[in-house]
Amino acid sequence: MVKIKVLVNGANGKMGSETVKAVLNAADLDLVGRADIHDDLAALIRETKAEVVVDFTHPASVIKNIKTILSNKAHAVIGTTGIAPKDLIEIKKLCQKNKVNCLIAPNFAIGAVLMMKFAEEAAQYLPKAEIIELHHDGKVDKPSGTALKTAEMMGGKIPIHSVRLPGLVAHQEVILGGVGQTLTIRHDSISRESFMPGVILAIRKAAGIKGLVLGLENLL
Repeated sequence: MVKIKVLVNGANGKMGSETVKAVLNAADLDLVGRADIHDDLAALIRETKAEVVVDFTHPASVIKNIKTILSNKAHAVIGTTGIAPKDLIEIKKLCQKNKVNCLIAPNFAIGAVLMMKFAEEAAQYLPKAEIIELHHDGKVDKPSGTALKTAEMMGGKIPIHSVRLPGLVAHQEVILGGVGQTLTIRHDSISRESFMPGVILAIRKAAGIKGLVLGLENLL
């Protein structure tokens, strides 16, 4: 079996450490490197000959990391949020220039992807909606990438409410209202293990996608 060579960037963080465990447990994947904030990411990619780099780092460093990954001709699987629309143009050009691919996903939980798709469909039939997203108190960005993506898919300026509290992991409710009725669509990640099937799926499909792809739903 030819294994996919994987490097995890942000390997010491909560999501990164879960990704390391998931890659180690996948028979068709080979964990060739672990990088963190003080490591030379470009050098590690070259030394390990990594084919796919998974990034779970920080919004302040994610654009620099993506440029490094793609410029060193590795495919990128990005779970770090905080990427501005203007950055996507440059990322797309880097994919084309280096003949590599980049998947950016605000959420890797399969249930969360389904929640977003169900909300998108429901928005066609119920006229009003609001989103409540709840995350652990260590999450830097608000609103979450998942909430922003959901609102975009639903096609409107939908109010988003953000909650940051200890004891939470990642949760989202979409509440839609119509005449005499409401519909609530909710997803809960009660552990970071919930994201790993989606991360592994993205790693396996990274070489087969085309350029820049936004959202795990495009791989399902």
